[in-house]
Amino acid sequence: MGEKRVLITGAGSGLGRALARRYAGAGYSVACADIVPERAEETVALLPGPGHFALAVDVGDDASVEAMRDVLLARWDALDVVINNAGVASGGGLLDSSMEEWRWMLEINLLGVLRGCRAFVPQLLRQRRGQVINIASFAGLAGAPNIMSYGVAKAGVVALSEQLRAEVHPHGIGVAVVCPSFFQTRLCENFRGDPRIKDVAAKMMQSARESADDIAAEVFDAASRGTFLILPTRAERMRWRLKRWFPELYFRKLMQMATRRSSSLPRSAGG
Repeated sequence: MGEKRVLITGAGSGLGRALARRYAGAGYSVACADIVPERAEETVALLPGPGHFALAVDVGDDASVEAMRDVLLARWDALDVVINNAGVASGGGLLDSSMEEWRWMLEINLLGVLRGCRAFVPQLLRQRRGQVINIASFAGLAGAPNIMSYGVAKAGVVALSEQLRAEVHPHGIGVAVVCPSFFQTRLCENFRGDPRIKDVAAKMMQSARESADDIAAEVFDAASRGTFLILPTRAERMRWRLKRWFPELYFRKLMQMATRRSSSLPRSAGG
């Protein structure tokens, strides 16, 4: 089939950079897109082999995603994999999350994925081949408290991916959605919301068993097998089965975990 090509958004750091390295190591040419062009260039410099290049994109902006698409398709006449990875983080309950935070979160984490799909699925349809990989989170499946806007946005990514899979399957296009829990990454750099939740999330990322490279390797392998729902962190595979098969037991255990975590939170200034 010749050269294999992948686009990765949010490729300037964290999981995006790890995915770029994994795909480049497998012989893909990688288009590294990021809101900070210098970070995308840094990723390109780390990749083995020829054919890689950097792109600037703000996935929260229609025109920016369309411009990225036009630049990429002027350079490449075909595309094998589109990875919608770029995202931001937030924390807080329903009443703690402002409408501004909700709009910011949905604009980037949900509509950013939608923009990536709308920009590149037409090319995949013309080719009658290719794969879309959307990076969600186990937060989109867990139904956990105190990550309200983030969890809802990621749940939307899961639903979008399910429906897109059904729409494009007859045309020879694959879709996968990735739902990791905490792993070692820099997602909290752009965090909005309750700083106490940020502190807990940062500690859980630091103590996580899996690194971004581990997650990228699992994503590559599972996506290559055609897996739709990819749960790359070990514990979440059993938690997902528990939720599906024994939902009330899952909820009780979820509440026990939430109680333990809330008791470890430092009190706020007004608390």
